Amino acid sequence: MHFAGSVIWFVLGGGWTALLWLVGAAIFSLTAVGRPLTRAAVEMAGLSISPQGRDAVHIRDLGGQDPVPTTALARILGLAACTLWMLTFGLVLSAAYLALGVLCCLTVRGLPLGRKCFKLAALSLWPVGRRVVATDLATVPRQQAAVERFARHRYYKGNQAKVRTPSQPPANNRLAP
Repeated sequence: MHFAGSVIWFVLGGGWTALLWLVGAAIFSLTAVGRPLTRAAVEMAGLSISPQGRDAVHIRDLGGQDPVPTTALARILGLAACTLWMLTFGLVLSAAYLALGVLCCLTVRGLPLGRKCFKLAALSLWPVGRRVVATDLATVPRQQAAVERFARHRYYKGNQAKVRTPSQPPANNRLAP
């Protein structure tokens, strides 16, 4: 069924959206500022061709930090390039994925493909910093990042007021005999 799902996906729109990703990558590869967008677009084109069993994870979740140290100027240029991407190819790709997702959701068999379309619609707006990995590998860094965020949140809350663990009853709750 995995192969059949991949063929149906490719025929119904995965091939066309991958072609849009590659056109965007080719145009943005002409500038030095657009190189990160080019890499992201090529990876997302591969995900668009066959999304079953693969997912996009932010690079910070994979390694904890960005691999290239950036300066303020590099961040500003990157923000400008990403905004340009979003206003040109990002909106077109997002609209294409949304339309494809609605079409896929018309049938029960297409619901999983429709969900993937809606995920790709969000990714197409801002693809920089994403890496495509297997779905089972994508859950591990997401869980670790969630645990770290929860621990930070709990630490900050703990410094403001005493943190009560679930096993401890509230101090003002007395049980009547």
